[in-house]
Order: sequence, then C-alpha cells, then structure tokens
Amino acid sequence: MEIPQLIFNGLVIGSIIALTAVGLTLTYGILRLSNFAHADFMTLGAYLTWVAKINGINLWISMILGALGTIIAMIIAEYLLWKPMRDRRANSTTLIVISIGLALFIRNGILMIWGGNNQSYQLPLVPAQEFLGIKFERDRLIVMGLAIVAITILHLLLQRTKLGKAMRAVADNVDLAKVSGINVEKVVLWTWVITGGLTAFGGAMYGLIYTIKPTMGWFLTLPMFASVILGGIGNPYGAIVGGLVVGIVQELSVSISWLGSEYKLGVSLLIMIFILLIRPQGIFKGMM
Repeated sequence: MEIPQLIFNGLVIGSIIALTAVGLTLTYGILRLSNFAHADFMTLGAYLTWVAKINGINLWISMILGALGTIIAMIIAEYLLWKPMRDRRANSTTLIVISIGLALFIRNGILMIWGGNNQSYQLPLVPAQEFLGIKFERDRLIVMGLAIVAITILHLLLQRTKLGKAMRAVADNVDLAKVSGINVEKVVLWTWVITGGLTAFGGAMYGLIYTIKPTMGWFLTLPMFASVILGGIGNPYGAIVGGLVVGIVQELSVSISWLGSEYKLGVSLLIMIFILLIRPQGIFKGMM
C-alpha cells in the first residue's frame, strides 16, 4: 500500500482518536480525573447508535440518540461516583481504581446485553473513488468531515462563549474560579455533556468504518492516553494534534516490511516516548 493511502487512512483513524482524546483531556483538565472508563463509554455510544440504526432509525438521528444515551450514562456516573469522591477529596489513585472498575462494569454490561459478536450498521456498500492514486471511501470521508465539524464547534465553544471561558478558568485554578463567582458544578456538568457527545460520536464514527464489539474501547485506550500525553495533558488542541499524529504513525508503521500490522500500536507508543524525551511537556504546554 502506498504511503499517501496510509497517511489518508491514518488521518481517518486519527480523527476518531482525536475526538475521543479531547473528551479525555477535558475531564482531566477540569476534574483532574484520569478516566480509564472513557473508551468504554465510547463503546457504549457505538452500541446505542447501532441499536437505534437496526430498529429502522435514520443513521444521523441514531448517532444523536447514541450521544444522548452516553451523556446520560456519564452524568449518572458523575452523581453516583465522581461527585461523592470529590466531596471526600479522594486521591488520584482511588479515582483511577474506580474508573477501571467502571470500565469493566460497562464492558461486561455490553457483553451481557448485546453479546460478544461483531456488529455493523448494515449500511449499503459504496465503491471507493480513486483520486491521485488514493482510494477515498465514502464512510471515511464522512468520518473526517464530522470530525472537522465537531472540532470547529468545540473551538468556538471554548473560545467564544461564556461557558468556554468558565471551563478554561476552572481548568486553570478551580479555587480562584469559585472566588470569581463561577458555578463550578455547572461547569462540571457541561464538561460531561461535551465529553459524552464527543466520545459517543467517536464511537459511532468508528462503527462506520469498522465493526463494533464490546472490547473495541479497550484497544483504543492506549492510543487515547498516548494522544493526551503527546499533545500536553489537559490541552484539547494538543489532544487533537496528538490523536492525528498517533493515527498517522500507526498506519505508516504498516509500510515497514518486517513489522506486521499487529505492531502498529507499539510503534506509535515508541514515537510518543521519543517525542516526550525531547519535549516532556508534550506538543502543547499548559491547560487549554
């Protein structure tokens, strides 16, 4: 496979990783939570979209319903788990252990309800169009287009709205934000809404180009965290760039003849380590 085709494929999977990594970095930047259940919420969003789609609902409406379901699930987790833990001032180790337990709960719940078989959205096959030697599949172009739209909306929200300014203030210094009159609990709630929406759309987009299965989130956990760390922890723009870098490097590693495709995740992590040795703070420094 030629290098331009691999780069295009890397941009597609990188767009999905970037969207989900943004949600992960927002929860860390604002809530100081390293949420290892994040990728399993992505899986939940993909399955909720699939359930709506196979019941005859339009794909785009199905994606919205999947996002709403994921947002509700995240808000439930906020009030049952994360808010009580913040009130008790639980340390980061405790939060990580809880998030791992939540990930297992979601994953096994999906397995129990929908089984372990691979599922698809059963969309009609459309022949790929070739241009300059690159095959452009319709679903992959849709994924990139949706990612661009979602990232643009996120940028406008963070930079142009009162909520975005409040989120950046809380990420910078939560105590100062409280003194300034910012309703931190409202910011936290909206953080989960934005995170849930981005994560669910990422899962639905993954389902457009691959099959979905209960463990799909598990295999994307490391690329997500690699993107967040590579881009600069807590910085959504860094997570976007980090996600694209990880996606492209993963796909380009396939062109190395003595490496199989099963090693592409390892290659991307090695690149992350190499970059962090040169620039330990990541590509972008600081919160938001």
